[in-house]
Amino acid sequence: MFSIRQERLFSLEEILEMSPKESYPLLLDPLNITPLLRVVSKKAFLGAPTTLNYSAMIYSLFIRVIERIPTIKDLRKRLKNSLEFRFDCGFTMADAVPSESSYTRMIQKIKGSSALEKIQNELVSQAFQEGFIDGDVIAIDATHIEARDRKPEKKKDEEVPVKQTSKKRGRKPKSEREKWLKEQQELEENRPLFEKKIEAQLPLDFKTIEQQIPQDPHWGIKKNSEGKNVFWFGFKGHLLVDCKSQYILKSLLSSGNVNDGKMAIPLLKALHELHPQLKPSYSLLDAGYDYSPIYQQAKAMGSRALIDYNPRNEQLPEDKDKYFCPKCQEGHSYRYDSYDSRYDTLKYTQPKKCKECPLKENNQCQKVFKVKVSSDPRKYTVPARGSGRYFELYKQRTAVERVNAYLKEYFQLNNIRHRGNVAKIDFEFSILTYTLCKLAVDRLNKFKRIAAA
Repeated sequence: MFSIRQERLFSLEEILEMSPKESYPLLLDPLNITPLLRVVSKKAFLGAPTTLNYSAMIYSLFIRVIERIPTIKDLRKRLKNSLEFRFDCGFTMADAVPSESSYTRMIQKIKGSSALEKIQNELVSQAFQEGFIDGDVIAIDATHIEARDRKPEKKKDEEVPVKQTSKKRGRKPKSEREKWLKEQQELEENRPLFEKKIEAQLPLDFKTIEQQIPQDPHWGIKKNSEGKNVFWFGFKGHLLVDCKSQYILKSLLSSGNVNDGKMAIPLLKALHELHPQLKPSYSLLDAGYDYSPIYQQAKAMGSRALIDYNPRNEQLPEDKDKYFCPKCQEGHSYRYDSYDSRYDTLKYTQPKKCKECPLKENNQCQKVFKVKVSSDPRKYTVPARGSGRYFELYKQRTAVERVNAYLKEYFQLNNIRHRGNVAKIDFEFSILTYTLCKLAVDRLNKFKRIAAA
């Protein structure tokens, strides 16, 4: 009797461990560096000729991430000491090894453009056309990134300010209240976008929001697995990932102090505007994103937001359980039955234990409950909280956490070398290199399946 063995698919780790002669062509073949060359190349034909091989310099920056070379200085050392590595990057014998200043000037030019973003969008569209991206279920999450900038010193209070006598607290008199309300409204309108409430982002398009994202390093805070606060100085990387294929559909970098919830709407808007062919049915987010405007934005895209409920000192109603399912008089939770799209209602039926309940004979317990989702989108989701289908979908959110781990372990996301807002270049190179590797792995696996058929 023959034993049928399932063919082992190629993994992301395996392609990174291949020899450069095998891996570099596979990884860099889908890369179209034309947008980058337009940015860094000489614009005029007059003057001294260009002596730098910009194509090879660009490829070497991607290879630096693949080979996990920590700095540009180490990259130059490798180019000097290894002719084979120099040829693999695209340099010829006539090309001199570029100086660190040359790399710095080129990176500064790339920073002022959107070339890396365009290439990433092209690769995502290409992966979708080849059938690697489903886009039905997406997930959003943030990860902390430490900066290399010097951490600001704590300011010492040289003079103790004189304590001013505070006015009587409470509601202001009518004569002062109108003036105070106008002042508060003016203050709110003049604040930067990311200091306003999240709903201020809803009427804006993605480009308008993107231009106002703070990207300077700042102190950030998060809770670890033990529930303790952890501080770091730097940035936050925000990812929107396709759960099935684990492709990064959109990524954004912000200062470390920006609230995670304020970056969800820009990510969703970017997906809707830049990749209209992707129409996610479900958007998965953790409790840090539990804000009503995020539900509204997901609904405007035709997607259902499944977000862990964050109580924020809100008391649960006595007639509901922790998943907001109705409870009978004996305290048993009703069961989620179905969703009616015509009336936007969730249907709950009597629990099994109610079959033997003495109250059933007198019809004292209601048989069916129907709740409108629009009455409170944070509490009532489709499918309903606590249902098996909800947990089955929400488990897929681990895909974005897995991608974050890959980026830090294999793609230098935990090794930001540039200071200030130039750190965005390191972030984008990490994201783009990951996408190249993912596309190469999927193409290899597709070829193996076709060959085995």
